[in-house]
Amino acid sequence: MDNFTFHNPTRLLFGRGQIAALDQELPADARVLLLAGGGSIKTNGVYTQAQKALGARVVFEFWGVEANPDFDTLMRAVEIVRREKIDWILAVGGGSVLDGAKFVAAAAPYSGDPWEILTTFGKNVRSALPIGAILTLPATGSEANAASVISRRALKEKLAFIHPLVFPRFSVLDPETTFSLPERQVANGIGDAFCHVMEQYLTYPAEAAVQDRFAESILKILVEVGPVTLAQPKNYAARANLVWAATWALNGAIGAGVPQDWATHMIGHELTALHDIDHARTLAVVLPSLLHVQRAAKRGKLLQYAERVWGLTEGSEDARIDAAIAKTRAFYESLGIKTRLSDYGVKIDTAAEVARRLQARGATGLGERGEITPAKVEEILRRAA
Repeated sequence: MDNFTFHNPTRLLFGRGQIAALDQELPADARVLLLAGGGSIKTNGVYTQAQKALGARVVFEFWGVEANPDFDTLMRAVEIVRREKIDWILAVGGGSVLDGAKFVAAAAPYSGDPWEILTTFGKNVRSALPIGAILTLPATGSEANAASVISRRALKEKLAFIHPLVFPRFSVLDPETTFSLPERQVANGIGDAFCHVMEQYLTYPAEAAVQDRFAESILKILVEVGPVTLAQPKNYAARANLVWAATWALNGAIGAGVPQDWATHMIGHELTALHDIDHARTLAVVLPSLLHVQRAAKRGKLLQYAERVWGLTEGSEDARIDAAIAKTRAFYESLGIKTRLSDYGVKIDTAAEVARRLQARGATGLGERGEITPAKVEEILRRAA
């Protein structure tokens, strides 16, 4: 286990009725931009609760943040922030709205072309507006981390940035706000959180017993709770455990001091940019194939994963690895998430295109050891056809 510092400044307000706490979290004189998606928060009561908690504060609203939030859309929100001298961003929605809020918070005071925030992975960010959040979709962990992923559909690009200044100051996690979500979105959230854990856990042994056991517990909770919360969307206990698991899957704790992969995400982002496939579904396509192609490099952790998460202890080591990868694919399929490119109408030619795009942006050594070359990316996607 490497030397590390773990610091997460986000205050988490968990449970029923916590939206009312906005009144204590936001300064009384704050000028707030409420950032939201397509309007579902108006039908599920979240918007009304937020309005009441915001009280007499000056509030502007920006609607229409897409799944995989678009740069050009968000730049319209940046214009409002600058024109109206907004000093707080309140994101009300899922991971896409939260990611969008982080970009807006960093872009508004940025003196150059805000696209540089994405092309430089955030290294030029010097300031950002404070962010608060009301989470309505458990998935990305964006409510408790400093990462943001933004699409620019006009360029067919999807890029990320990370910067400590865009940690939300606080996030409200009320499981009841997620009860009305469509089944597809809940399934995507479960699948997304599962892959977040895998990216930080399934690398190579690093003598990090706490992180390993914590990661394995989150994986097992997602496997157990996922089907229950899909079948019983108003089961508070199941949904609460999903919300909490998704937050801890990517708030930095399980990845502290251990090697991390993230190749599945890098490849998946290209599939979303090229074919507009849901983010979680690109991960489901890539992950099982990546585990197969990288089985030698990941052998120790694959065997550990097979035993501790799936209870696979019989047969040869190779048979257990095969079974663990098959269980991973079957888990995604059980959520209604297809795991082959052909399921999304994507032809095999896309394998070479994704490899080419990654090479063009200098992403030639992905994975925990930097050994996933463009040629390996193509192999992974061909296996995923």
